[in-house]
Amino acid sequence: MALQKTLSIIKPDAVEQSAIGQIIAIFEENGLKLAGARMTTLKREEAEKFYAIHSDKPFFNDLVEYMISGPVFISILEGENAVSLNRELMGATDPRKAAPGTIRARWGKDLGANAVHGSDSEENAELEISLLFPAA
Repeated sequence: MALQKTLSIIKPDAVEQSAIGQIIAIFEENGLKLAGARMTTLKREEAEKFYAIHSDKPFFNDLVEYMISGPVFISILEGENAVSLNRELMGATDPRKAAPGTIRARWGKDLGANAVHGSDSEENAELEISLLFPAA
């Protein structure tokens, strides 16, 4: 098993539901530690750069608008196999398809407002962390 870092974003819909503490507790109860964290409201340029991989997709503008619509809680999670563990804890991207008890099943509203973001690979984790925590 490998000690890894991954990026997590608690999105505007989950922040609005006052779920930050409960979501962090899930991470910690499952062996992930906060290695950095901040609360912010993303600027349009930050969101566009962060989601640039999706810039040619029809949902890109809606995604950016959603991500700048309110505060988000951004964190670096650290632990054994952090990338895959975080993705397991989050559940399927579509909350209606997420396993019961996962973060998205509990707090996600729909495919767009799905409570959390998590890096999908070690490489993307490094890139995403460097974008949102440039000093890390």
